[in-house]
Amino acid sequence: MAWLSTANHTYRVACRASHLAVHVLRDDQKETAALFGGRTGDDTDKFARVDWRPGEGGAPVLADCRAWLVGEIRERVGGGDHVGFLLAPVEQSPPGPSDPSGAPLLRLGDVTDLTPGHPA
Repeated sequence: MAWLSTANHTYRVACRASHLAVHVLRDDQKETAALFGGRTGDDTDKFARVDWRPGEGGAPVLADCRAWLVGEIRERVGGGDHVGFLLAPVEQSPPGPSDPSGAPLLRLGDVTDLTPGHPA
C-alpha cells in the first residue's frame, strides 16, 4: 500500500495511472529525497533532474536508488486527506544488493527536517 496526500501533484497523476513505482534510497541520497518530498510537481519537473526509465505501465523508475518496485494499482482506499493505492508488484529491482558499497538506507529520521512541497 502506498499512501499519497490528496494535496499532492503525485496523487493527481496516480489517479490516472495503472501502475506506481516505489523507491528505496541510500542514506547519501537526501538531495533526491528533498527533490521528491520537498518540491511540488505543480511547479517542478522532478524527473527532468534525475536519471530514470519507464517501467511497467509507464511508471518512472529511478536509475540511482537502492531498490525499487513497480506495482499495478489494484484498489484505491480513502483515508481522510490521503488515499492508499494497493499495489500488486509486477517488476522489481534485481535481487541482492543493487548497491555494492552496502551503503545504509535513508530512513524517516534522516529526513524529518525536510519541509514538504505541500502541507501533509
